Amino acid sequence: MFTLRVDAETVSRTRLSPSPASESVAWLKLTTAAGHHPVFGDPGPLARASLAHPDVALLAHLLPRGGAGYTPDLLTPQPGAGTAYHDLLDEQIARIEATAQEDLELQVLTGTQAHWSRPLPAAVRQVAESGRMQRRLASGLARFWRDALSDGWPELRSIIDQDITHRARTVVGHGVGRVLGSLHPGIGWTGDAITFDSAWDGELDVTGRDLVLAPSVLSWPGAVIQVDVPGQVVLYYPAHRVGTGRDRKPATIARVVGAARAALLADLETARSTTELSTRIGYTPGTVSYHLSALHRAGLVSKVRDGRFVLYQRTSQAGVLTED
Repeated sequence: MFTLRVDAETVSRTRLSPSPASESVAWLKLTTAAGHHPVFGDPGPLARASLAHPDVALLAHLLPRGGAGYTPDLLTPQPGAGTAYHDLLDEQIARIEATAQEDLELQVLTGTQAHWSRPLPAAVRQVAESGRMQRRLASGLARFWRDALSDGWPELRSIIDQDITHRARTVVGHGVGRVLGSLHPGIGWTGDAITFDSAWDGELDVTGRDLVLAPSVLSWPGAVIQVDVPGQVVLYYPAHRVGTGRDRKPATIARVVGAARAALLADLETARSTTELSTRIGYTPGTVSYHLSALHRAGLVSKVRDGRFVLYQRTSQAGVLTED
């Protein structure tokens, strides 16, 4: 069991926040492992196609495999206090890029060596030691988000917001301690400490620090504690009511298409140009072009040139995504 020793200041500075970076990393873990989420299913072809980008592939090399549990905490920075919801991801990406070289090497080189049964590839070690890894990891997370999650984020956010509202009501009615003791069966509250069921024993004094409670959807039903970044303490816990059948239809996120891309696929039974699609769907040509590029990389649409126009049409692989 792992124990976090807290004081009144820590409790008073405890807050709830989404973490877009941790949701992205959880979805990328499933993608690289060819896994399926117990509620939301297969990450889908758009997520897999994103792995072809070298910065996304580099990020994937830092994720655990084969039962290893350690993930460098620098990949999921603590959400900042007072940051507007729509700025959270940009702030977390900026924090990844600003990671001190010493901290990066401690987590990426020393941490993985201590916790993983497999060595890091030599090319990945070389990037880590070069000082260029921070920028590339930030780029990789931003790219995977755009390719695989940005369109579906409003639905995920809705689930997370419902959990935060539920926890806030508990604080009002029963206090912070009740929330800390009800996050997950493996997380306990003793009055001066948070206990966390873990394969490794230990104790850490986090008195005076901010404590962030981050409801998670895509790492559901697990719970994770994050303490390796100096000054940061984050508890990721499964969002309330995920998997109860009340949250949403599983197919939407499982397909990782989202409203804009679903609308485009539905309208591409017939080959159409970007301009025609823009008029029919109601998005700007630039937005349509962006989504078509992502769908094309994933093999969900084909494109052919017809005179001055490039015509797009959904592929047979995309047929399952347009079924009711």
